[in-house]
Amino acid sequence: MLEIEVFTLFPGMFESVLQETILGRAQSKELVSIRVRNIRDHATDRHHVTDDAPYGGGGGMVMKPEPIFAAVESALGSPPRVPIILLSPQGKVFDQARAWELSRESGFALLSGRYEGVDERVRDHLAAEALSIGDYVLSGGELAAMVVIEAVVRLIPGALGDEDGAVDDSLSSGLLEYPHYTRPALFRGWRVPEVLLSGNHEAIRRWRREQSLWRTFVQRPDLLARAPLSVSDREALERLRKEHAAQEKDPGKG
Repeated sequence: MLEIEVFTLFPGMFESVLQETILGRAQSKELVSIRVRNIRDHATDRHHVTDDAPYGGGGGMVMKPEPIFAAVESALGSPPRVPIILLSPQGKVFDQARAWELSRESGFALLSGRYEGVDERVRDHLAAEALSIGDYVLSGGELAAMVVIEAVVRLIPGALGDEDGAVDDSLSSGLLEYPHYTRPALFRGWRVPEVLLSGNHEAIRRWRREQSLWRTFVQRPDLLARAPLSVSDREALERLRKEHAAQEKDPGKG
C-alpha cells in the first residue's frame, strides 16, 4: 500500500477531495493511505504562529522552520522514513513520468508552503526535492499537492475501473490521447468517424495512433520531439502532414 503524508496549514482544504471518486475508492480498497497533518499543531507559542517576517526585509511572510520540522519528525521520525517533497514554483515541473515513478514508491510526503514560501533551511535540510505543477504562482501548495496525489494514485494498479485506462491516458505514451466518441453516432449533423463503427479492431487501433500523433504534432510539438516514435509512426506522421497540406491548398478536396 502506498503511503502519502501531507503537511499543510489548511487541512480542511483536502477533506472533500480525498473522499471523492478515485481517491476515495483507492483508500477504501486499501491501495493507498493518505494522512493530512496540520503544521500549526506543532507551533509552540500560545498563538500557534507559523510564519514570521523575512530577514533582510521585504514584503510578505515566511513559514518558520521549527513547526515544519516538528510536524514532519513527529509523524515520520528523524530522518523521515519517506522522502519529503516540497511544492514550490521553483521546483522541477511535475510530469507524467514523475507520477509513474512516485506511484511505484512505498511512500512519500508532500509539504505545502504558504505566504512567500518556507525558510530555506527546510529546502536544504528536510526536503528531498521540490516539485512545481506549472509556471505560475498559487497562494499555497495545497492545490498542487492535490494534483500530485490525483495523478499518482490513479496509476496504482486497481485504482481505476479500467485496468488499461492509465496506460491509454494522454502523456502516458509521450503523446496526447486520440479523440473519443460515444452514442449517438449522429448528433446535430456531426458524425462519429466511420472507422470507429467498423468493428475492424486493427483499423481502429491504427486510426487512434495516427490521431494521437497528429494531435500532438499540432498542439504539443515539444512532446513529439522527445516521444519514442517507431518507423511506422514517422511514416504515418509524414503522410498526415502531406494530406493536411494538400487540404489547405485545396479545401474542396477535404
